[in-house]
Amino acid sequence: MTANSRCLPTEPPGLETQQREIECLLRKAELRAGDSWFLMGCRWFHQWKLFVESGDQNSSCFPGEIDNTELFEDTLSYRLKERLVENEDFVLVPVCVWNKLVSWYGVVEEQPAVERKVVDLPSTLKVEVYPVEIFLCLHSNMENVIAAQFSRTNNIYDIQKALCEAFMVPPESECRLWMKSSDSSCERLRNLFMSVLDSCLSSGMTVIMEIRNADGTWPSSKPQVTNSVEYRGQPGVCGLTNLGNTCFMNSALQCLSNVPPLTEYFLGTSYLKELNFSNPLGMKGEIAEAFADIIKQMWSGRVQCVVPRIFKMKVGHFASQFLGYQQHDSQELLSFLLDGLHEDLNRVKNKEYIELRDADGRPDQEVAEEAWRNHQRRNDSVIVDTFHGLFKSTLVCPECHKVSVTFDPFCYLSVPLPVSTERVMEVFFVSLDPYAKPVQHRIVVPKAGKVFDLCTALSEATNVPPTQMVVADVFNHRFYKIYTAEEALSIILDRDDIFVYELSAQEEEQGEVVLLALYLRERSSYKEYGMSLFGHPLLLNVLQSSCSQEALYSLILQRLQRYVRSPDPSEELEEDEEELYQAQTNGISNGEFCVNNVCSSVSQLYLLDSATLLSEEEHVPVETAAPSHLDTSLDQSESCAAGDPSSTDQKEPQPPVDQTQSLDPEEKEEAGAAAEARSPSPVTNKHPAKRRKQLFTIQEVNSNGTTERAGGDGDQFLSFSSQPYVAIDWDPDMKKRFYNENEAEMYVKHANMDIPHQQTKVQLQECIELFTTVETLEEENPWYCPECKKHQLATKKLDLWSLPEVLIIHLKRFSYTKSTREKLDSMVDFPLRDLDLSSFLLRKSVSSSEPPSRYDLIAVSNHYGGLRDGHYTSYAQNKDNALWYYFDDSKVTYAQEEQIVTNAAYVLFYHRQDKLRKPTLPAPSASPASSTQDAFDNTDCKDDDIVPGNTSTCVTMETD
Repeated sequence: MTANSRCLPTEPPGLETQQREIECLLRKAELRAGDSWFLMGCRWFHQWKLFVESGDQNSSCFPGEIDNTELFEDTLSYRLKERLVENEDFVLVPVCVWNKLVSWYGVVEEQPAVERKVVDLPSTLKVEVYPVEIFLCLHSNMENVIAAQFSRTNNIYDIQKALCEAFMVPPESECRLWMKSSDSSCERLRNLFMSVLDSCLSSGMTVIMEIRNADGTWPSSKPQVTNSVEYRGQPGVCGLTNLGNTCFMNSALQCLSNVPPLTEYFLGTSYLKELNFSNPLGMKGEIAEAFADIIKQMWSGRVQCVVPRIFKMKVGHFASQFLGYQQHDSQELLSFLLDGLHEDLNRVKNKEYIELRDADGRPDQEVAEEAWRNHQRRNDSVIVDTFHGLFKSTLVCPECHKVSVTFDPFCYLSVPLPVSTERVMEVFFVSLDPYAKPVQHRIVVPKAGKVFDLCTALSEATNVPPTQMVVADVFNHRFYKIYTAEEALSIILDRDDIFVYELSAQEEEQGEVVLLALYLRERSSYKEYGMSLFGHPLLLNVLQSSCSQEALYSLILQRLQRYVRSPDPSEELEEDEEELYQAQTNGISNGEFCVNNVCSSVSQLYLLDSATLLSEEEHVPVETAAPSHLDTSLDQSESCAAGDPSSTDQKEPQPPVDQTQSLDPEEKEEAGAAAEARSPSPVTNKHPAKRRKQLFTIQEVNSNGTTERAGGDGDQFLSFSSQPYVAIDWDPDMKKRFYNENEAEMYVKHANMDIPHQQTKVQLQECIELFTTVETLEEENPWYCPECKKHQLATKKLDLWSLPEVLIIHLKRFSYTKSTREKLDSMVDFPLRDLDLSSFLLRKSVSSSEPPSRYDLIAVSNHYGGLRDGHYTSYAQNKDNALWYYFDDSKVTYAQEEQIVTNAAYVLFYHRQDKLRKPTLPAPSASPASSTQDAFDNTDCKDDDIVPGNTSTCVTMETD
């Protein structure tokens, strides 16, 4: 008899028998999860107990029909009263007791039985007297609300089914549920198999069902814009907005989007049933759902550009290395994404522990099958079905020759590229000739060489001995680093601006030579130090014993002749002694200076007596710029002074060398006239002491070009305890008049720059062969030999055993070792069709009906640039029309097959031929006219700039 049976009561047994049977059933009854119990009003139940205890069939305490009226709020809705108390308002009886009492006494007509389930709550079993009452509605019409009751043990899928039935939603529709509490905030109910209790649903809450739009978006996504012209395009031909250095992510997503089995899986709804929310290694299904949203929008054919903002946020949340907007590696993101999707969709809910076994001489076939079974016992997902293969790993101990064989799964192959022993570098050579422009050279050097090797290679093109060269990295008008000859070339990156300076040859008997670094600065009132660097710095060879202000000024002026104009004698550049002192000490050269730990005040340098000033004015020329037609030798000028001014008593330097001796009479006459014009007028004692105003002042600075200590005008003003740096400081008006910025930036290209560097082309099969070559383990990663009982640098060999449906090949272009960091730009020639890997497979017992190891290319991730920066794009073949497209963030263009193989190819995606899908669309009658023809261009597609009526629709994914 069922609980709701309305048949007439049967003749009850005797009162004593009734009492004995009911008491026996109540004693034996136990709470078991899922069993039904019934509520019975205490008034009727107590009346029945009095009746059977009386033993009199005609007693006045006869209970009559079972009546639970006292438990209901009214007799229309039969809604249970709130806050009923067990054993005061009602008693709970099991099904067997309820059925017997109903058969003996019956139930009041039209009164429903109050049946409740036993639920397994945390640490207890309990009859659920009050189920959870939830309001249900659709997102499209939230005014139409119905109420429904659910047990706390029901799952979210039960609620979804109730919603579909109540609102007649087709079962194939893809929907998602939201939980709305009283404070109007919404939260996604992601796990359809989570219980109502674990989902924290309580009575009075509302569950909203949202049905996905035809364009792949959700109604709750913002902004909700209605376009005047609905876009219809080729599904899958969709750009991705660059959110800021996210081209690496866009490239990886475009490649995965064009993997047919993966895309078809996510375009359906089966992935929803396989979401694994309990996997501790997963991302609670959030990565899989975010990826599904991207795929559905890109393949809806109704949008041209998707903004992957939510996907980026999810990736950064679960992988902190991808937080922010720094550039990353597309292959690293691809590795994380495939692993995350696998764990989110892993059909194995509880992973068992499996102890791995070594081959121990067993046949490879047996060991491989065992390894694959064990792998699938813990890992079973669409990622495993599509991307996972198996390779054989063989380790041999170099000491005891123990051989260890294991079979390990792989998701992609990271194959090395043949490494060249040479490297091409581009440098600027700065000649000793002040009139020669810097020359840009392209030279070939040993990749593992030293800086001296660079100088040696450059010497062949310049005829300058390598010992007279110094190499420096110039950045932001200063020397980022000055290299020594023994430093490794590997620390110099391709992006660095490398300058090689020719130095003058100094004889040992002349004294100790020091390398002087020279900066150019301009006085500026709004800078922190009152100075701003400009132009290109220089490196000079000077004698340490001959570094006075006057000598350095003369030397520097001669080195800058090409772009610093010598003042005309008629120009007013004179200043008296007082002005000179103020100019030299006004916030620039105050305080003390130190030479060889001997300090002197600035006044000692600049407050010279009148006789000294007069003597220097008469004999020392202010400017020593040579005529432009002279091939000036700097061997003498770079010694800083014609004589030896090391003694303070020697006020008058030696006369300069006559450079006109080798000229013909006409040239001598011109040179003499020029020298006469440059000579200052004699100074007499009738006027205050004057000297010609200098174009710039010289200041000792630190390596950053900021002022470090004061300089002087005496014999020496530099400290040589470390690398000396000086700056020549220009007033803005003097710089404007005498400094030619355009000429200073000029350079010429050597003939070797026009010769293209011949790149070595390697076949993809060569890279795979390198992958399967025997190698010795590195010291950082030794193998523990079970026979020797210690770690050994064993030899290791990898061999392919089985290949997946979709094979991902990662070309290891980025090379990192202890001594080198580089990107390999070798051209890898990879086939677009018929990549045959049968020669690399160890397993030979395969069916001959279908080639299991032939692949066709379906996508390529490209990287342009160097180690620290670059740009990612992708080529991909659309699965529906078999056309190739070039994806560059939001811009998508048609591509020709001959464009795909480049030296930028980084990650290759191959689809096995026996699994290839036939295009669902007919082949076009003619291919696109040009590869540069845009499928569309959404370079202006932004996150929040969407104008109603614009057909170039952007899709914005909102957070949950």
